[in-house]
Amino acid sequence: MEHKEIVIETISLTKKYKDFWGRDKVKAVDDLNIQVHKGQVFGLLGPNGSGKTTTIKMLLGLLYPTQGRARIFGMDPMNVNVKSRIGYLPEETRLYQFLNSWETLDFYGRIFNLNRAERSRRAEALVDMVGLGTAATRPVGQYSKGMARRIGLAQSLINDPDLLILDEPTSGLDPLGTRQIKDLLLELKKRGKTIVLCSHLLADVEDVCDQVAIMYGGKLLCAGQIEELLAQQDLTQIQTENLGEKELGQLKDYLEKNLGTKVISVGSPRDRLEQFFLRMIKRAEKEMFTHGALTGGKVSEFLRSSTLDDSGQALLEKLSAREETPIEKSSKPIKPESKSQPEKRVLDSLIAQADESGKSAVPPHHEEQNTPPRSTPSEQVDRQLLDNLLDKSDDHDTRRNGRGG
Repeated sequence: MEHKEIVIETISLTKKYKDFWGRDKVKAVDDLNIQVHKGQVFGLLGPNGSGKTTTIKMLLGLLYPTQGRARIFGMDPMNVNVKSRIGYLPEETRLYQFLNSWETLDFYGRIFNLNRAERSRRAEALVDMVGLGTAATRPVGQYSKGMARRIGLAQSLINDPDLLILDEPTSGLDPLGTRQIKDLLLELKKRGKTIVLCSHLLADVEDVCDQVAIMYGGKLLCAGQIEELLAQQDLTQIQTENLGEKELGQLKDYLEKNLGTKVISVGSPRDRLEQFFLRMIKRAEKEMFTHGALTGGKVSEFLRSSTLDDSGQALLEKLSAREETPIEKSSKPIKPESKSQPEKRVLDSLIAQADESGKSAVPPHHEEQNTPPRSTPSEQVDRQLLDNLLDKSDDHDTRRNGRGG
């Protein structure tokens, strides 16, 4: 096997976050050992909180490890010469909102001490490469998320890096943009670039990566060539030309003697990366602990379904049956609620008094209401009591107005 230069190497890399009192609170990365060789596209996978971002920050020299060490091109990540050979696209594109694409790339070119002619040449090529030629003069703040990811990828390449670290590079891109970015990564790989790719889109990782590492709870679950990890070693797959029922029977019984057709290939069938990833994470959840995210549980009870279940449907049918029962079939007459009668009597009295004073504000159509039923003796007593109270209120207002005059 050809020996390739080791671009990234971590040896027992560990990062602990402490609380206010200096006590260990979270072990974000725990004894991580990985190697990435020159020309590889390396996929770093794991659920939220598994330690991927902390690992990336230590590789970039933005965080000091608590224990262990990391080496980039055989040197410490804090070395300025190492940083000048790295291109980085963070998960959230944070660029100057009032600069356009040309000005953004020119700015980052100045940071890497590129001369004016070289900055202009690279900016023009990168803008065209990421498909922003028609929007190059617009401020970056007006870009959609997908367009911002494109210019972010362009700025990560302005220094022609040997190592490219990309965190969710296809996030927010349409299918065409996603395909273009994946083709670009494969082309960069052909040109000898080393790429570390963090992504939740496992199909993208499977398309472009040749080696992956899966993290969980800060620990490394597995790492290796993607073809080896996804191969199902206990099964064999045979691809042939189209076979009829007779030939299939012969293949089952006499694989070597009576095959009757051309064998195209024999090998091990492969999982999809998504299936392999989920199987590893579910196994880890049973055996390990994490401070990060877990796979979701059942849907919360308060999130009700838009359709009724069996018990709900039965209750609805029961209520409907009650509504459809004729009143005549009831053994006892239904009496109106007593509480509504006083309210109606008070309203009738107030309307009558307003009519007598000539200040009625009731629309004409309300006067066509049916005459209320004759009052019972108890209702007459209540009405007399209300009239007495209203008369006393009028006398009080008259005396107060007289004093005011």
